[in-house]
Amino acid sequence: MAQTIFHRIVSGELPCHRVYEDDHVLAFLDIFPLSRGHTLVIPKVHAETLDRLDEEHAAAIGRVLPRISRAVLDATGARAFNVLQNNGASAHQAVFWVHFHIIPRYDDGSGLVIGWPAGKLADPEGQELAARIAERL
Repeated sequence: MAQTIFHRIVSGELPCHRVYEDDHVLAFLDIFPLSRGHTLVIPKVHAETLDRLDEEHAAAIGRVLPRISRAVLDATGARAFNVLQNNGASAHQAVFWVHFHIIPRYDDGSGLVIGWPAGKLADPEGQELAARIAERL
């Protein structure tokens, strides 16, 4: 397993601008922010992608993500934000350790810029695909 920058941050080898920490989760400011207050929320265990993260750490992130988001908004004065989580290189994941971005949006347009080339889901393909996913749960 290749070491990532998050291995070094979690181990204490590298410093970070820590905003939250508990037994399962660490949150800190992104050093290459898309906007003021851009915060990363990571589990303290390594999992490359969300589908490989154990339920205990996933639940821990789910419990604190809203609270950290509120704190970022309150501290920065932003009124909107994106939560972004990428899985795999083709999904633009750059650090192969599960992490969530809290990216404040401001009236000046700073923050995450998203293109959304939506398609259309038609039946019977939708019914078939939903059934295939559901049977794997």
